[in-house]
Amino acid sequence: MASNYETFFTAQRFAVIGRSAEKPFPILSYRGLKRRGKDVYPVDPSTPEIDGDKTYPDLEALPESVDAVMIEAPKTETRDWVARAADAGVKDVWVHMAHETPEAIALAAERGINLRTGTCAVMYLTSGLSYHSIHKWIMQGLGKY
Repeated sequence: MASNYETFFTAQRFAVIGRSAEKPFPILSYRGLKRRGKDVYPVDPSTPEIDGDKTYPDLEALPESVDAVMIEAPKTETRDWVARAADAGVKDVWVHMAHETPEAIALAAERGINLRTGTCAVMYLTSGLSYHSIHKWIMQGLGKY
């Protein structure tokens, strides 16, 4: 049976949220979703383009609704992005490890969002030998995958 983390990737349309002006955009997650054939929209209010693709300043500007949102913006913005996802009707949200906050977690619970936290999405999106695949094997061995 697939874990709650694994079921996140059954969605088809994703928004990946970052802020390149403050830290590198979560490009590995973005590219990994695209490699899987997903429809992926980069949301980054600090730059007009990511990896040759037009970015959007927020979820409301997307050309279509999304099924799931990945957040790797600065931690100070996490709660606001969870609120925006809830307002957009998104029920599946992944907050990259070390970006979750108690306020974001509480808001997600209050708004009925299935929030994934505490781990890195990239380990679910990469194949072959890499730092992320080693992380994946460790997490599988610990039963936390």
